[in-house]
Order: sequence, then C-alpha cells, then structure tokens
Amino acid sequence: MPDVDRAHAWLLTVDGAPQSYVDLDAPTHLEFEYVRRLAHVIDTAAVPDRPLDVTHLGGGALTLPRYVAATRPGSRQDVVEADHGLLELVTERLPLPQGSGITVHATDARGWLEAAEPDSADVLIADVFGGSRVPAHLTSVAYARSADRVLRTGGLYAANLADGAPFGFLRSQLATFSEVFAELALIAEPSVLRGRRFGNAVLVASHAPIDVEALARRAAGDVFPARVEYGVSLRRFTGDAKPVRDEDAVASPEPPEGAFSIG
Repeated sequence: MPDVDRAHAWLLTVDGAPQSYVDLDAPTHLEFEYVRRLAHVIDTAAVPDRPLDVTHLGGGALTLPRYVAATRPGSRQDVVEADHGLLELVTERLPLPQGSGITVHATDARGWLEAAEPDSADVLIADVFGGSRVPAHLTSVAYARSADRVLRTGGLYAANLADGAPFGFLRSQLATFSEVFAELALIAEPSVLRGRRFGNAVLVASHAPIDVEALARRAAGDVFPARVEYGVSLRRFTGDAKPVRDEDAVASPEPPEGAFSIG
C-alpha cells in the first residue's frame, strides 16, 4: 500500500520500496538519481526557462512535473497514472501549487497515448511500473509508435527502465525504439552497464540529434555519476537483440530482493 511520510520532505513508498521523493518547499530538489537523469533530458530539450508541453506516463508523487513547473513556468503538462488510489493520495496530501499547468489523468498510459492528439508534446517521459516492473504493453514497437505519434518533430522521449546482466530486457528495448526513432542514447551508472548490479537506465529517443554532450556533462556531475552511451558503443551494447512485438511482449524482470528497498 502507498504510504507518505509526514515531514518537511515527503517520501512516497509502495510496498516498502521508495517510489517518489518530494520537497514541497524545494521542487527543484531531486533526491533519486534516475529522476535527476530524466530531468537532465528535459533540461537539454530547449533553452532554459522556455515553456514546454510535457507528457508524463506514470505519476508517482508528481516530483518531475513539479520540477518542470518550477524551472519552466508556463509549461503545460499532462500526467497519466493508472493507480487511482495513488493519485487521490498524492493530490490530497501533496497538493499542486495554483497555476502549475499540470493536469492529471487517472487512466492507462498506452490507452491515453493512443487517444491523445498527435504532435502535442515536446517531451514524453515514461516512468511506469506495475509494482517493480515495467508493464509488458509499454515495451513493444506498437507502443513506441504511439509515443512517436504524440511527439512533435524533434521531440524527446525518455523512459526509466531497470535491468541487470545479461540485459535481455534493456537490449530489447533499445532494439524496439531503434525501429521507430532515428536517434537513441542510454544514461546509466557504469556499475550497472558493466553488469555488476541491477539498476535503472534511462533510454532517450528522438528523430533529431540528441545533445549527448550536454547530457554527459550533467550526468557526470551527479552525486552518483552516470555515463551516456550512444552511436557505435550503444549499437554494440544492443547487439543482436530483436524488436518486441505486442504478441511477444513481457514485463521487465523482477528486481533482486533489496535492489530498490530503503536501507
């Protein structure tokens, strides 16, 4: 069950695992490293302060939408979250500021994408987990094409994924999105990429060139530095993985016990 700590800063946990962290007085503070990496993608999507139209698949405690509202005033944001109970809890106990430009939708992420207006988002963020796994229906080529349809020309897609060696899931996602998008990058800690531990990786996709240099600088400057893989090295990492079709789609792997628990 969801739980929210009643303190100056708020930690949302689901079944004992940390799900979101929010400081209502400091919305630009991002505690979790993977959220910082998703924010790096947004930060490099346009010049500073320019408003963006952002779609978030997966809501949590609305940490990233609050960040965008603070750093890019005037942005329009849609947050799609299938967990109605979670949305009610968050909006009741962690209310959004007036004029935030954030609209929440209690519905399934893929269904919402398939019905959304085409060319309606500058950035599309996917951070959807059923428990601790990415749902199967959000891993296929058909899903990637729905994401592409919603993005404007030159828009950016970024997804929080989780995997460990031998990276069957992560590699299949790279192969899947390479079938739809011209440009890909991957942000992850070196220890994850080397297969030393199970962890998060942020997949970035676009039809326009991705500013990998800016992403790399930001990722390298984090408390837990990450690396940005792209081009030849990313194709080498992907190897002979095949794109995922709806009929073959499976959820991401179950994390090892304690992989994302609070210490």
